[in-house]
Amino acid sequence: MYSGVLDYSAWDGCQSARMCAQKWKCYAESVRVLGIDYGQRRIGLALSDATGLLARPWKTIALQGGAARAADALAAEVRRLQAEDDGLAAVVLGFPRRLSGEPNEQTAKVEKLAHSLRGRLTVPLVLQDERLTSREAEHLLAHRIKDWRKRKALLDAVSAAVILQDYLDGASIARSKEDEAT
Repeated sequence: MYSGVLDYSAWDGCQSARMCAQKWKCYAESVRVLGIDYGQRRIGLALSDATGLLARPWKTIALQGGAARAADALAAEVRRLQAEDDGLAAVVLGFPRRLSGEPNEQTAKVEKLAHSLRGRLTVPLVLQDERLTSREAEHLLAHRIKDWRKRKALLDAVSAAVILQDYLDGASIARSKEDEAT
């Protein structure tokens, strides 16, 4: 029964969300998700917050070499994120298609990267529809940054954030439907 007094002393020693989750089992230990927009010249990365609800642009990696080298670089980023206190629950890779749903010229490259990544990761890899995400990212940036050169440098990471947010929104809806069914 709630007495009106909260005892915060129980939270001593919880320096991170992961530690509190391990100690109190109040929510999943690893809830962050990494979003990837694999482009022709750059790879945009985005991270969710610790609640797994909001995506934010993180950084851009210059693409050097083919899918195998990109998979090595991305796997190294994933390992770094997993080692952090908030961990990493999954990786979401943007999956390019035409508006009609047919494959485009980038689809095979992303499939090759996904195949390479799956052998290097210990977390699930999810392919997420990325149709129109670059256009949405450009639109979001155009409202805030007028200089196209500055926007271009941020576009891939913002595209990754749009892809990741689409995934997080879909996962949230799925969880809500599961909760209603039980």
